[in-house]
Amino acid sequence: MAADDSHRAGIVAVAGRPNTGKSTLVNALVAEKISIVTPKPQTTRHSIMGIVDRPEGQLVFVDTPGLHHSGGRRLNRVLNRNAGASIAGADLALLLIDARGWRDGDEFALRQLERSDVPVVLAINKIDLVRPRSALLPLLEESAARHDFLDIVPISARRGENLERLLAVLLAHLPPGPPLFPPGQKTDRGLDFRVAEIIREKLLLALREEVPYGIAVQVERMERDGELLRIEAVIWVERRSHRGIVIGRGGRVLKQVGQAARAELECLLGRKVYLQTHVKLRENWSENEAALRQLGYDPCR
Repeated sequence: MAADDSHRAGIVAVAGRPNTGKSTLVNALVAEKISIVTPKPQTTRHSIMGIVDRPEGQLVFVDTPGLHHSGGRRLNRVLNRNAGASIAGADLALLLIDARGWRDGDEFALRQLERSDVPVVLAINKIDLVRPRSALLPLLEESAARHDFLDIVPISARRGENLERLLAVLLAHLPPGPPLFPPGQKTDRGLDFRVAEIIREKLLLALREEVPYGIAVQVERMERDGELLRIEAVIWVERRSHRGIVIGRGGRVLKQVGQAARAELECLLGRKVYLQTHVKLRENWSENEAALRQLGYDPCR
């Protein structure tokens, strides 16, 4: 398509502190599950593109890891750097906050966006949790005073409320140009990545809080056997004690995770799936530069 003023296209970096609903929003806008979603902070570890086509333009959303103070493990610092790089390369940033009020993490995320010099639209998410709706007015006023946002849009990603208005606002601020991806493409990520993320999501939902952040998933083999898709995946843990927790007594936890992941994959792919998982130890992988690179993180970015 030739570039003209009637068609707009660009990259929108979705940013904010952990647990504001960034992945839920991107999935709702794309109308497909692109990013995994759990109640646990830092579920999203990679920048993932979700693509929305409209007659008037194409929006490429980048679901970034939650911005947070980067102390602690090397992995946390890598996630912050990768999120920052995604924001710097965007045409527009969409900052997401919770309708129940600004927090220190929201202010930190806003400061990071201001340093990137990318124009920002603010979305106030989870408005379905605020009653009466008039209680949002002080938050709208406070938000307008914090930064010169291009626009402020109250939404509920979970209920799909006001999302069309949000898309219209974002499109209006994107540059004229042809689509960046072929029409109909939903994400830039391949099947291997999406399979690994679905398995990791089921692990995060099944395990206690002190374990998930030392877990990574890597697809080792994926091949078609007639109508059956055979998948072998490795679940990496960084402490010996975590291996038993992931497997569970009598293999209960691993079986539960495998069943849940297989059911979702069969729904996603429209075919039968044979899923085999192995749990392996790689001590302190989240602090190891070679391990981070092997698992798809760029520690030097």
